[in-house]
Amino acid sequence: MKLIGIEEHFLTPEVKDAWSTIGLNAADPSVAFHGGPLEKRLADLAEGRLALMDETGLDVQVLSLTTPSLHDLGPESVELARRANDAVAEAIARHPDRFQALATLPVASPDEAALEVERCVRTLGFKGTMLCGRVGHRNLDHADLLPIFQSAAALKAPILLHPRAPEKAVRDAYYSGFSPQVDAAFSCFGLGWHYDAGIQFLRLVLAGHFDRFPDLQIILGHWGELVLFYAERIANMDRVSGLDHSMATYFRRNLSVTASGIYLPHYLEQAARIVGHDRLLFSTDYPYQYRPGRDARRFLENCGLDKAATQGFAHGNWERLTEQQPQAL
Repeated sequence: MKLIGIEEHFLTPEVKDAWSTIGLNAADPSVAFHGGPLEKRLADLAEGRLALMDETGLDVQVLSLTTPSLHDLGPESVELARRANDAVAEAIARHPDRFQALATLPVASPDEAALEVERCVRTLGFKGTMLCGRVGHRNLDHADLLPIFQSAAALKAPILLHPRAPEKAVRDAYYSGFSPQVDAAFSCFGLGWHYDAGIQFLRLVLAGHFDRFPDLQIILGHWGELVLFYAERIANMDRVSGLDHSMATYFRRNLSVTASGIYLPHYLEQAARIVGHDRLLFSTDYPYQYRPGRDARRFLENCGLDKAATQGFAHGNWERLTEQQPQAL
């Protein structure tokens, strides 16, 4: 059974240098996570990556630039995004049966970002794009960023909404007071960035993006970035939201969720209950969650779904989500 991982990351030396140039190493604690052996795996779009895919049982990786992507860069990110996307397109051309991609966007320049989504889908054959939460101090529902969502919706290109570290004021208020290492972990992968991603999705719902763009599709990793586990409480906002539909409708019409290497059948069961089996996607969150021992394939084989639902989870739901996109030129 073909197994596609839709949240699998890379990083180019040029992007890492750009982060350093603007001082992001000091401003965003997640930047430090990309060193050592992880940096080598992130940079490898060839044989080393393919070998680990084979070892874990993954047939296809959908590649995306790791967090915080280009969200803190200015106008210079327009050309930087193009070069990153072209580099990934070259890797796909070398291994077309093993790699797909999500577009890297110059989000500080929304009009140019919208055009880059179109170029990547129509010309390079990418499957969607990825956003990493706030753009500077703007949340994703800010009116300035509407062109990105309009373009993605028109292209039927899903947006993976990836976590990033909360801004400093939030980290200081809620995730500080321990050692620097504990503070960084607590504010990022320990808990903080999952809340941040879930909140960004809910902001898009409450801002009316899915009424404005009914075809807009969002993907949340880590089994829904916490919001699915409070779906019943979130539904209470129907009384005050003024939206066209219920919160439950947006969960089932506009949201898909993926595993991000968290291989827990009871999380899968909860996600399926909220969004439906046809909106479950597989991912390993490479290289962060990579573990030896045929890990990905073993979870698929023991996930508890029936054959049809397992096929959807493994590859069919992703292929259906992206099948209506325009063909690459």
